[in-house]
Amino acid sequence: MLVNSKVADFELVCIIVNFGLGSKVLQTAKKHGITGGTVLLGKGTIKNRLLEFLALTDVRKEIVIMVSHKNTVHEVLEQLDKKFKFSKPNHGIAFTTSVSHIVGASSYKSDEIKEGRGAEAIMYHAIMVIVEKGNATDVIDAANEAGSKGGTIINARGSGIHETSKLFSMAIEPEKEVVMILSEKESTEKIVSSIREKLKIDEPGNGIIFIQDVNKTYGLYS
Repeated sequence: MLVNSKVADFELVCIIVNFGLGSKVLQTAKKHGITGGTVLLGKGTIKNRLLEFLALTDVRKEIVIMVSHKNTVHEVLEQLDKKFKFSKPNHGIAFTTSVSHIVGASSYKSDEIKEGRGAEAIMYHAIMVIVEKGNATDVIDAANEAGSKGGTIINARGSGIHETSKLFSMAIEPEKEVVMILSEKESTEKIVSSIREKLKIDEPGNGIIFIQDVNKTYGLYS
């Protein structure tokens, strides 16, 4: 059974930085109260004519995922921003989303929860798109056509009941790609509609899209 202990008191932190900085971000976060996290490898896509001319638009990225109490998260993000300068272009992006349940994390006890901050207006969404390997660039293209300024591609593996095949009687899980896009709230519907149409997401097996409210951001530019 899931125990929902003050939903708004926990937040998930997602930080996207250049390759090699993920563990440094995690180490700094631990010094300021985060108990642990996960570093994923990804590929960033950006729109820049000079970089396109030099064929350097695909940049290796690391994605740091952490969960903690809301007050701790806000303090840690302030410290990370000071050290890694997310406020400067191309130094990284950080955002948080609310977490409704935590299972298997004994360090998060209900008696440690502090009173959370007041509700803030949602200005951004995190759009997550899961597609077959090789289709992530089509997702990025469709999003860009609708006004997105880029995204991050993460390699993954799927295990859906309609997405496995068999070789010598052994189930094979096909490789997937996860595309993470941050969008202004007003642009989300247009971006999602473009992806749905181009990737034919509504057809079985073509992909999944889900959207999360973003509570706080660092390093986003118009």
